[in-house]
This record gives sequence, structure tokens and C-alpha cells, in this order.
Amino acid sequence: MRKLRSTGVKRLTQGMARSQQNLTPDDIQDKEYVVDRKDKIIEECEELWKQMEKCQQEITLAGGERLNSSDTQLTLLMMRLKSLTAEYNQWLERTPDIIPLNLENLVKLGKGELQKLDHDLKLLLSMIQSKNQKLQEDLRREQGWLDEQEELVASLSEICKELKKQVIPVSEKRTLLELKTKMTKIRRHREKLLTSLGEVLDKHFPFPEENGNKKRKRECQPNARLMTMHEILEILINSLLHSPHDPYVKINDSFWPPYIELLLRSGIALRHQDDPSQIRLEAFHQ
Repeated sequence: MRKLRSTGVKRLTQGMARSQQNLTPDDIQDKEYVVDRKDKIIEECEELWKQMEKCQQEITLAGGERLNSSDTQLTLLMMRLKSLTAEYNQWLERTPDIIPLNLENLVKLGKGELQKLDHDLKLLLSMIQSKNQKLQEDLRREQGWLDEQEELVASLSEICKELKKQVIPVSEKRTLLELKTKMTKIRRHREKLLTSLGEVLDKHFPFPEENGNKKRKRECQPNARLMTMHEILEILINSLLHSPHDPYVKINDSFWPPYIELLLRSGIALRHQDDPSQIRLEAFHQ
């Protein structure tokens, strides 16, 4: 191994000597740079020889041990030996390239680096421009929302000023009594409306089984309990009042299709734009 090492260094030195002989007088103006470059390349070769010696020792140790494993491990070791040998031969045959220190080569190297840098900067600029465009869209959307909020605050401030001017000093007890009276009237009126609505629905929209539709029910949903029109409307009303942000109700087997079609055709209920299996009550109070 030591002999191969000295031979490789000798070949490397001879190759560098030949390269230096081919240089023009303009290429060897800076002799100190060439010497320093030569010393660095020799140091790199020394490091590579050390690494190859270490690999050779590992191969020797691996070859001296008894292989108790399968043939697969032996094949892997042989492949590793072949790859290291091929790499070793490549390093022996390789001659370090010394770039002549003339203006033309330096210009080519600098031009290549500048072109690479220009390409990277163009990619970076494109990415930043796309991000800026997205941020501008977000800014416009947020600015519109801010303007709406400012208008709402201004209108509420005006309403508060007007109410402050119209304030009449009254006792808290009297105010509470008036509110309780109004709430009681509202509850009674609501109960009356619900009762009237229930009577109308029970009269004109009876339970599907009571309307001679048992056979059609069995054909559509044999194991489902169908709801009356009263129950369907009650579910839609509760969903609209309790969760106005998401008033849609999922249609299941308990909803009788003719009733759902009737509500949709009459404009009482609306179907979800993206999910046709969800409906909601039309917000007549808004």
C-alpha cells in the first residue's frame, strides 16, 4: 500500500509538471499561487490516500473473519470491495486540473457564476412577487372588512347619541314590569301561533300512514319512521333560531320525500348549494 501511495503521488507530480510546461508565460505570472495550489492538491491526495488505507484495513479485517452469515452478506462485502477498488483506480488515473490564470478563463468562470446567480435571483423574485400579490389581495379584503366595521361603528354611535337625547328618566321597577308584561304577551301569542299552525298541519298534512300511503312508505323506506309535516317544520324552525350561522338540517330516512319536495317548491325551505341532502328554513324574519 505504501508503494502504491508513493507511485500515485509521483504520477500526480509528473502530471502537474507536464501541465505547467504547457502553460504560456502569461499563465505563470503568479508562481507563488501555482506553488500554493500544488501543495493544496498534494495535501488533498494525502487525505484521500489515508481514507483508502482505512478502507483497505476494513476490507482486510472483514476478509480475515469467519463469515457465519448467509451468502447475501458475502455478496454485499464483495460488491463493496469492487466499488472501493474501482474508486481507488479512478483516483490513481485522475490528474488534477489547474486553471490557467489568464483573463479569458476568469471571465468565463465569473460569467457562469453570474448566470447561475441571475437565475436564482429570478426564481426568488418570482416567488416574492407571487407572495406580494397574495398579500395585497388579503390586504384589500381586510381593508374592505375594516371599512364595513367602521361604518357599523359610526352608525351605532349615531344611534346611541339619538337614544341618549331621547332618554326619559323612569324607575327600574316600572321598566322591569313593562318588560315582563311584554314577554308574557309574546309567549302567549307564540303559543297561539304554534297551536294554530299545528292544527292546520294536522288537518291538511296528516301522518303518511294515515293518508293511505302505507304501500308507498314500505317501498321507499321500509324500516324508517316517517315524521309529520309538523315535526319537520319544528326541526327547521329550531335549527334556524338556535344556530342561525348554520341553519341547515341533514335529510335522513325519516323525512318523507313528498313533504320535502312540497317545502322546496313552495319556497318555505331552501336546499344547500353544495350538499343537496341538507335543507334550511327560509329566513322570513330578516
